[in-house]
Amino acid sequence: MTVDRTASILRSVAPYLAEWAAFQAAYHGQPGLQLAVGRRGEVFVDLAWGAANLETGEPLTSDHLFRVASHSKTFTGVLVMQLVERGALRLDDPVSTHVPELTGTPAAGVTLRELLGHQGGIVRDSSDGDFWQHHKPFLDRDEVLDVVRTEGVVFEPNEHFKYTNIGYSLLGIVIERVTGTTYGEAARTAVVEPLGLTRTGTELDPARSAEYAAGHTGRIAHDDARRVVPHVDTRAMAAATGWYSTALEMVRYGSAHVLGDTTLLTDASKRIMQREESRVVVRGQERGRYGVGLEVGAVGDRELVGHSGGYPGHITRTWIDPVDGLVVSALTNAVDGIATQIANGVITLVDLALAAADEVAKASGTAGPVEPVPADAPVGRFANLWGVADVVDLGGMLHVLNSRAAQPVEQATRLVVRDGALFHESVAGFGTVGEPVQVERADDGAVTAVRLGAMTSWPVEEYRRRAAG
Repeated sequence: MTVDRTASILRSVAPYLAEWAAFQAAYHGQPGLQLAVGRRGEVFVDLAWGAANLETGEPLTSDHLFRVASHSKTFTGVLVMQLVERGALRLDDPVSTHVPELTGTPAAGVTLRELLGHQGGIVRDSSDGDFWQHHKPFLDRDEVLDVVRTEGVVFEPNEHFKYTNIGYSLLGIVIERVTGTTYGEAARTAVVEPLGLTRTGTELDPARSAEYAAGHTGRIAHDDARRVVPHVDTRAMAAATGWYSTALEMVRYGSAHVLGDTTLLTDASKRIMQREESRVVVRGQERGRYGVGLEVGAVGDRELVGHSGGYPGHITRTWIDPVDGLVVSALTNAVDGIATQIANGVITLVDLALAAADEVAKASGTAGPVEPVPADAPVGRFANLWGVADVVDLGGMLHVLNSRAAQPVEQATRLVVRDGALFHESVAGFGTVGEPVQVERADDGAVTAVRLGAMTSWPVEEYRRRAAG
């Protein structure tokens, strides 16, 4: 039997991924966090931390529903590509072919591919987008068409990447015209049911109102109180921003974008969606990349596709490695949510563990194999006046990580075992590289303190007790 090395490493690091993500959410004052990590049908992390509603104190669970907002564009992209596969439309069809109300307008010749890739030059939200702060309802179908007719095209097609929710709302109308049914029904039969999703849908479902995690306002200052933001129907803009789901079901959906999985699309269609169509560079700084219905990006050396989502009160992020199969989804319930930070951090931790495991495996065939991590290694979270550090086994090597860092790998150091004793690795550095690690233990062997540098650090609760006097 072939051993799936990546799956083995993911199982070993999963508890720490959940612990790190929960610490990050707490440290940054998030109300709640759902995190799921999966790969090729196996779920490694299914975390629910914090509160679903700060006003009621209801705990967040893995079953609470989140508005995943612009993840909706990925679902819409899938629906369009399915229709392309069926021969019901072509990516190069002008939108007016399917929405004749736009004939004679500047938007008439914009193609479906250009809408999917945000290259049609279409206005983003209209000149009055206050539905994003609930000052007015989201647009209905007639209002979307009126916006396109009156405000329409800001740039010529393919002149600039221009992100557009109105453009994706148009795609929702196209799907309805071609399928002869509602956008919600088309999505249910073509995406939701084939994947066996039970906690995912296109629009706010009043019958399930108790199941939604409350959205919360952001904070301007660190001590600002958060207020609950109500959920509303996104009407004809559902194709751009209306969907809801859970982190666990987003991982299941994300896996359908992995090459080789033909549940929703052929690999040929997936490659069209995942190919970089636009690289957004402003004054020399890259601000993002986009394909056809998917964001395209990288975390470290890992090439990814996926999407972020911003809905009033919910900030979300899902990344998919379409080759390896890793899927990470982080959902937060505040306007200042750190979903992308957490998802990116989780991926870098996974890759740090995989890199360490590679080194251990390579060294095992040499004259100087890596000494294994001792069973009584001082693994845990430690604090002193200067900060908090985690000592964790990642891939068969002990690492010291700054618990508070958004990207913990950037400041990671390693501990090595020499003749049964721990030392900081012998590399160049500003810290205590090459020096021994001192460990203090109670009579039962429990770690009571460590000196990771010249200063003593204690388990977090012990440090808090000491700091309180």
